Amino acid sequence: MTTAPSSARIVEVRQNVLKKNDLLARELRQKFAERGLLVINLVSSPGAGKSTLLRETMRRLSAKHKVMALVGDLATDNDAQLLAQSGAPAIQIVTGTICHLDAEMIEAKLPEVPADLDILFIENVGNLVCPSSYDLGEDFRAVLFSTTEGEDKPAKYPTIVNSADIALITKMDLAPYTDFNLDKMSGYLRDARPDIQILPVSTKSGDGLEAWLAVIETALERKQAAPSA
Repeated sequence: MTTAPSSARIVEVRQNVLKKNDLLARELRQKFAERGLLVINLVSSPGAGKSTLLRETMRRLSAKHKVMALVGDLATDNDAQLLAQSGAPAIQIVTGTICHLDAEMIEAKLPEVPADLDILFIENVGNLVCPSSYDLGEDFRAVLFSTTEGEDKPAKYPTIVNSADIALITKMDLAPYTDFNLDKMSGYLRDARPDIQILPVSTKSGDGLEAWLAVIETALERKQAAPSA
């Protein structure tokens, strides 16, 4: 007779996995601090425009800084190829059946990260559930929601919002065609995290990109000025 797994055992295993991840993420964060390396984790559902936004972000930043991306997907290196169009290097992490990146996957790629890198972007797997639980040693996390997803998406996935520092509202150029209400989405975002920074952007028109770049530049200045100890 087959017995169902104990729910207590499942919780214990999950807690152990997350504890191991958090300890490794703490070590990664210290390593990044010692190098003065700014690390940004981008999360969203599939189709929100992460890769396109990141390509344009890297294209603009690479004129002044040395930047690179690690990008996770269950299969293919399509996103890495897209990001490479920025002129900056991008390394694909193929996760297979795993719906998120974890600290161990990031650590495994560190030998490929140049010592003089200024900014490391981590484009997480397209998912609004699993990535919320996994610290990657990043300095800050940006969650993306597009105008085509509906204003209540943050209400449906409050955990990812609560784990993020900034919310980028993408595809603002399509807002007039989707009856999108920015105030309504902003309300849902602040219900989940009252202090979250909200920034509407459009990769196509360029609106909001300078403000997004300014956020990154400010974070980089603070990172490089901070003591590593």
